[in-house]
Amino acid sequence: MSTGPVRLACLIVLLLAVLPALAGQPPIQQQMSPAEFRAAGLEKLSAEELAALNLWLGRTIETQAAQAAAAAKKKIVDENRGYFNFGSVDPIRAALTGEFRGFASGRNYTLDNGQVWKQVDDASLPGVRLQTPKVTITPSIIGNAWYLSVQGYGTRAKVQRVK
Repeated sequence: MSTGPVRLACLIVLLLAVLPALAGQPPIQQQMSPAEFRAAGLEKLSAEELAALNLWLGRTIETQAAQAAAAAKKKIVDENRGYFNFGSVDPIRAALTGEFRGFASGRNYTLDNGQVWKQVDDASLPGVRLQTPKVTITPSIIGNAWYLSVQGYGTRAKVQRVK
């Protein structure tokens, strides 16, 4: 397994730890220098207007931080399914690139989404030749095993993601 998925997982943990701190920002008048505050025309605001602006900024930053964290988490989960079990039972649906010539132990299968999976069992599907067939890769109920099936055939091969 490459270190890319591990780095991405660490990034999401860091992002989720830092974003709540960003949401608790001090008032805008404490974040800006007096010159910046005047240049922005904010000294003209009443105390109530300034409080309303700070409240709006706090909500906006909190909302943006939550959206960024959710997007980052989704990206990591989507890009790393197959390396890690994220608790999702949803299958991966794609098409194989090129010709499919049946199952064989040790064979790599490249999907149109860029993922590459290697067969790790002895399942076979002899005599099959298909161009870019649709496939489903389903996670096991327990553990981190994955099974590839080709549309129209009942045989499944145990696979492991390699890219």
